[in-house]
Order: sequence, then structure tokens, then C-alpha cells
Amino acid sequence: MAKRNVTYQDIARYTGFSKTTISRFFNRPESVTPDHRKQIRDALDVLDYKSNKVARILANGQTEFIGLIVPNLYLGFYAELLNLFLNTYEKYGYKFIVFSGSSHEETERRYISELLSYKVEGLIVLSHTIPSIELASYGIPVVAVEREDRYISSVNTDNYSGAVQATELLYQCRCDICLHINSQDYDPQVPASARITGFTDVCERHGMDCRILPYTLGNSYDDLQTKVETIVEDIIASYPGKRKGIFCSNDTTAGIVLNHILRKYGHLPDEFKIIGFDGSPAARQAVVPISTVAQQTDKLVESAMELLVRQISEYATGASAREADSAGNTENAVNGGDSFSLKPEHRIIPPILMPRGTSRP
Repeated sequence: MAKRNVTYQDIARYTGFSKTTISRFFNRPESVTPDHRKQIRDALDVLDYKSNKVARILANGQTEFIGLIVPNLYLGFYAELLNLFLNTYEKYGYKFIVFSGSSHEETERRYISELLSYKVEGLIVLSHTIPSIELASYGIPVVAVEREDRYISSVNTDNYSGAVQATELLYQCRCDICLHINSQDYDPQVPASARITGFTDVCERHGMDCRILPYTLGNSYDDLQTKVETIVEDIIASYPGKRKGIFCSNDTTAGIVLNHILRKYGHLPDEFKIIGFDGSPAARQAVVPISTVAQQTDKLVESAMELLVRQISEYATGASAREADSAGNTENAVNGGDSFSLKPEHRIIPPILMPRGTSRP
């Protein structure tokens, strides 16, 4: 059998079931009893059935697909996370269907609808667009990374601690004015908003002159560059002769700040102290290596996958128990058959301050 494609007739002959039953197993598995489904799955293994993996996926309900939605890929943080998630295949065996969000709710809802149609076993969501209460309503395991997470499990960096470390470094650099460049779109429930709180708390504690400089993130790197360069020119014009500590909400923004200053002056004057947030390779490899608050992206990804895989297992166990209960096989049912809980679990990963050439005391 293994030397040629196995047909429905082969499976029917081996199991003793009709071809109609075999067809229903692949197309409407819920219409076949659990015991018969098990017999057919066992037959697929014996016969080395390989001709239609999608059909086999539909039959056992395990697609080995995870949906992943990122806000964009022009910010280095999200590109790095995506790469790390894709590299978890060897350990966890899951493939990813990836969508890059557009910040439009209806568009992202279509993305999610598409993912659900592929029967993904779980979702990892980095995009901020769809509220967590709606994500929880889809009834599948969901884990958020660095986004609003009230109703779903999440893994986040300790953003407050990172901002405190960055601002303390600017204080040690004896800056006359501290400036924080951040997106004005941040909701207080978004974890990264704690970077603003940490920044202002340290400035108030030390009596430092400070200012928050908001911008709209936009949809491309060029858009971001234009906005940030305008902010830098405003900083230069507003604070001549003062040592300016510039704490950026991400390394991409910090790189734009540094490059604009280098192009303007030909070097990095001592009156500018720059710190980013992420710990991206681009910050380390800049012409003047950029100080940064490094998020431990490997730990963020590993923790997110651990959470999601565990929830997928719990969900499958609960589904099997409910199935056994509905079939009257109460011996295999467990505590009512609803073992999957949507109660959120939140994990916090500490960041690491990395002082470099743009802001050494």
C-alpha cells in the first residue's frame, strides 16, 4: 500500500466500513462516531496514507497551524519576534500563518476569519487593533505579546522597569532636559505605555526638566522617518546649548534620531544622549552603537509558545472529554468535559539596560 496512493476504497476495505463512511470521516468528521474515527485513524497509519495531508488534518482536528498577527515589519522589534517564532518549529512542530496588520479593525477581522477557516489551533497576536475581549470570544487559545491583554493570556516586558533604567542613565549623563519620543496612539492598557510612566516618575524624582514628544506611528518606515526627523529639528531649535537626553520608545526611532544628527553635524555632539528600547541588532551595529533597553525577545517568544501550546493541549483535552460525554462514554469524560479555561495568565520578562556609545555617563 505504501508504494502507491491509498484510496478511500483501500481504507474502506481495510476497516470494513463503507466508502460513504470514509468520505464522511474526511469531510464531516463530527458525523462519525469517536470509536469509528479512531479505527479509521489507526488504518491511516497502517496503510501509510499520505496522499492528502489536509484531509488528514481535517479528520483529526489537529492542523499544526498557529495564526500570527504582527502590526508591521518595519519596526525591528516585530521583525525579530517573527523570525524567532518561525524558528520554534523544530521544538514545537507548529507552522505559522502570518498576517501583517493594517491598524484597521475590519481588515484584521478578515485576517482572523481567514485564520479560523484554516482551523488554526491557536493565535499569537502582537497587533494592537482588536481588543482582547473580542479575541477571547473566538473560543480558541490566544496569547498576546506586548499589547492590551485584559481578557487573554500574555507575555510582556517589564516596560516600567526598562523606562526607569533608561531615564536614570540620562540622569547620570547630567542631561539638562530629558525628552521621550513615543507614539501618541498608546492606550494606557497597552504595556508599552508604562515606558511613559517610568520616564516621568524618574524625572519627577530627580527634579529633571522633561517633555514627552508624541507622534503618530504611520504605515511605513519612510513615514516614521519624516515624523521623527521633524521632532529632532524641533528639539535642536528649542534647546540650544543644553545637553539633551532623548529616550526613544523603540530602537528604530533611536536609529532615525542618531542618523539625522550624524548627517547634520558629521558626528554625535556631546550635547545629545540617545537611548532606544528593544535591544535590536541594528542598535548594536549602528555607526555609533546605540544605548538601549533590551527586551529579552528569545524569552518572550519561548514563554509565549509555552503558554499557547499548553492551552492548545488543555483545549484538546476538554474537546475530547466533551465528545466522550456527548457520546455517552462518561468513563472517559473529565469533570464535566470543559477543562479548557479562558482565565488569562500573564508573564513578565525583565529587560536589560545596555549603555553604549550614544549615552555613556
